[in-house]
Amino acid sequence: MTDTVISSATREVVIGFERPFVMIGERINPTGRKILAAEMAAGDFSRVEADARAQVAAGAHMLDVNAGIPLADEPAILAKAVQLVQSITDVPLSIDSSIVAALEAGLAVYKGKALVNSVTGEEERLEAVLPLVKKYGAAVVAISNDETGISEDPDVRFEVAKKIVHRAIDHGIPACDVVVDPLVMPIGAINKAGVQVMHLLHRLRNELKVNTTCGASNISFGLPAREGITAAFLITAIGAGMTSAIMNPLHAEIVRAVMGADVMMGHDPDCARWIRKFREVPAGAAPGADGGAAGTARGRREGGHRRRVS
Repeated sequence: MTDTVISSATREVVIGFERPFVMIGERINPTGRKILAAEMAAGDFSRVEADARAQVAAGAHMLDVNAGIPLADEPAILAKAVQLVQSITDVPLSIDSSIVAALEAGLAVYKGKALVNSVTGEEERLEAVLPLVKKYGAAVVAISNDETGISEDPDVRFEVAKKIVHRAIDHGIPACDVVVDPLVMPIGAINKAGVQVMHLLHRLRNELKVNTTCGASNISFGLPAREGITAAFLITAIGAGMTSAIMNPLHAEIVRAVMGADVMMGHDPDCARWIRKFREVPAGAAPGADGGAAGTARGRREGGHRRRVS
């Protein structure tokens, strides 16, 4: 099955159908966060650093980095944010912008193979972003909308995704480096939003054989107890074939749902990751103690120059 490899200078993350679900931390994004936006525009990245550390500590395998601040120098801010985050953690990054110059600024300073977020099916966007993805040897998120907007028909969205995959191949980008975003709409506004996404995920997995991602929190927008809805969505989506999501790893209920889905899908052999994270530490034992041979073996696996998370 298809594997998409994303890397930093020293760590690889593999997105794939037979792999554990990849959680991409969403919080380094000033959209809707006025304090963060003001700080980043003023050159204060202390909150970015704190968010990066907290998300990795909570279990994020990758981080999405966005610097979309109106009237600010987005290319310069995004490049600085990418450099800062890479200086304090080795998880790979998704470089997120709607401005092509900002994407290139981020890619130019990035160490490793980044995930570019994103390209749509619009002709102008395809011809601006895909050559950039090829130039820097990156992977790319393909958002399944085009000049006609976002269709409520999942089969129309499938055709847009198919077009983007084929155009990427024309630019020398293999299909395994295209991660499709099927576009998750708020289920409080569109009652069939979940059904639409599940239908599309099945087609993307079985026909295009591409990996997928989404902005997971979109599904619960406007609803109370949002974490419960998002958790239920992710469990269902993982069963339908979704392989990663941009999400908030600080919400324990959502992380628990994802890790439980990995167990049920057979992507956590012997429930080892689940047990390591959630088992109770015996009284008097050191926190985080993993128990003799298992801990030693894991230490050996992670001791090389480049670690793979898969």
